[in-house]
Amino acid sequence: MKQYSIILIALMAISCGSEEQKALHSTTSLDTAVKTIHPEIFNSTFKTALNAYYNLKDCFIAENDTAVDASSQRLILAINQIQLDSLGGDSSIVVTAKSYAEGMIAELKGLIGEKDLDAKKRSFQMVSEQFYDFIRTVQYDQEVVYHQFCPMAFDNEGATWLSNTSVIRNPYLPKKMLSCGEVRDSIDLRAVKQ
Repeated sequence: MKQYSIILIALMAISCGSEEQKALHSTTSLDTAVKTIHPEIFNSTFKTALNAYYNLKDCFIAENDTAVDASSQRLILAINQIQLDSLGGDSSIVVTAKSYAEGMIAELKGLIGEKDLDAKKRSFQMVSEQFYDFIRTVQYDQEVVYHQFCPMAFDNEGATWLSNTSVIRNPYLPKKMLSCGEVRDSIDLRAVKQ
């Protein structure tokens, strides 16, 4: 009898789960119900590049020069792997997207060549703006991307970056003002299947 009680308690604990796990499951379920206008090969290669960008942003938050350079190199490789030709449709979109990809790669190569972290951050700002325009050009529709802004960056010139969350984690002033900034825009082109 004691053995059955232990099994029953274990099953109840597993089936109930925490509210956080339920929320995660419902988010995952919603993500699988997203309709896309793009081929899977494009979406997967674009997602890889976007994740590489987010990793680079996190390296700036950690203020780790070596990791910034390595992450920049990974982002270059990921951008080169994006299957832009699979988009089909309007050829001017592909041409424009390739132009943004080439611009980001050139800026990332410059970033790697910079010796000063602040100079690397300026290059990152340029990559961020190009990536924002890139996303809007190709109409990436698999997740929400947040365009965030810190007015205090670069001696009050201001700077933007992209994030996969609305929570502000400032890559330009991580030690002084990690939460300084605001969401300027959110790109949400997902279409839920009916």
